[in-house]
Amino acid sequence: MRSQIALYYWSDIPHSILGKTLFMDPFNRADITLANWRTRPYSSWSFQNASEIVPSAFIASRRIREDRELPLGPLADLPIAGLGQQAMSLDTFLADTHSDALVVMRKGEITAEWYAPHCDPARPHMVFSISKSITALIAGVLIEQGLIRLSDGIADILPGARGSAYGDATVEQLLNMSVSLDFAEDYLDLTGAFDRYRRAMLWNPEKPSDPAPDLKSFLCTIPRGPHPHGSIHAYHSPNTDVAGILLEIASGKRFADLVETYLWQPLGAYSDAHLTLDRIGNARASAGLSMTARDLARVGEMVRLMGNGIIPENWIKSIWQGGNRQTWATGNQAWLFSEGSYRSYWYSTGTGALAAIGIHGQWLWIDPKTETVIVRLSSEPVPVDDDLDHAVIRMLMAVAATE
Repeated sequence: MRSQIALYYWSDIPHSILGKTLFMDPFNRADITLANWRTRPYSSWSFQNASEIVPSAFIASRRIREDRELPLGPLADLPIAGLGQQAMSLDTFLADTHSDALVVMRKGEITAEWYAPHCDPARPHMVFSISKSITALIAGVLIEQGLIRLSDGIADILPGARGSAYGDATVEQLLNMSVSLDFAEDYLDLTGAFDRYRRAMLWNPEKPSDPAPDLKSFLCTIPRGPHPHGSIHAYHSPNTDVAGILLEIASGKRFADLVETYLWQPLGAYSDAHLTLDRIGNARASAGLSMTARDLARVGEMVRLMGNGIIPENWIKSIWQGGNRQTWATGNQAWLFSEGSYRSYWYSTGTGALAAIGIHGQWLWIDPKTETVIVRLSSEPVPVDDDLDHAVIRMLMAVAATE
C-alpha cells in the first residue's frame, strides 16, 4: 500500500471553521519528487522531511524531551498590518501567510508558540539560508582558533578555485557577500546556471543530456563578475557553500561535525538537526540545514547573549556592529532593510535588531532592546515575496514590542 500523507493546509481553511475537525484529501509520498518538493502542497510536508528527499548528514543533539508546546495566549489577538497594510490579528496573519511555526522567547524562556495543523513541533524544519548565518558562527570559532583568517585568499585554501570568480577574493569578502560573481540567484530557473547549481547539490532532478558535476566542482567554475570584489553587496548562495568547503579544509572535519561539535552540543540543542549533501558528501552550507523552531530560537538567544561562551564573543560583537552601509545600499538586497547592512551572513535591520533569513519565509529575529528572540518558519509558495517579507517584518517588530 502506498504511503499517504494527510495534510491540513492551514492557509486554505476559512477562518469561520477554524477549530473544527477537518478532513482533506491526502497525497501520496510517491507524488513528491525533486521536481516539486519545494512547491505547495508538497512543501508543507517536505520542508520537515528533507532528509527523505536529499542525502543528509545528521547533527546529534542532547536529545532532550521538549515540554508541551505553548499557546499564543494574548498574542493571538495582537493587531498586525498584513499584506497591503490590512489590519488583522496575529493568529489570522500566521494562518493567511503559509506559516508553519512561530516561537517567541523572552529572556531565554519560550513564552508563546503557534504551529500549523500540518507542522510537527518536534520535527526538524528546513531553514534554508538561515544556514548561512549558522555557517558564519562556525567560521568565527575557526578564526578564533587560528585555523583560518579573514585576510586569507580563497584560492590559497582551495586551489581549484583559481581561474574562477573566487580566484582572487578573500575569506572576508566571501563572508560579507561582496565577491563579484557572474551568476544569477534565480530560484525559479530550470534551464540555466542556477538550475545546474541545484542539480549539483541534488536539489533538482538531473538532466542526462547535461549532467551536473559535484557541488565543489561546480563552484570552481563560476565566472567573475564585472565589478571589483568588495565594492557592493551581491547576495549569492554559492559563496556560503564555498565557505563551508573552506571550513572543512581548514579544520580537517566535515561541516556537519563542525556544527555538532562547536554549536549543537554546547548549545544543548534538544533535537537532532540535519544537513543536505551532494553525491560525494559536499555540504550544502548555504541552505541545507533543518532544525526545530525551538532549537533555532536557542541559537538566537545565544547570539543575543554575545555567544554565551559558545561562539567567541568578539566575533558575535562584530556581527552586531553590522557591515558597510554604502556597500549594502548599492547591493541587490537594499529593498529589504532601507537602513540596514550585512556582515558575516547576518542582517543588521537598521532597527537595532539582528536577523537571519531563508527563502520560503524562514526568519530568526533577535531584538536586544526587548530581550526577545522570534522564530517564524513557513512553506510560502514562492521563494521570495517582497510584499510578504515586509509584512512579516512588521509582524516580528510588533511581537517584539509587546510586553
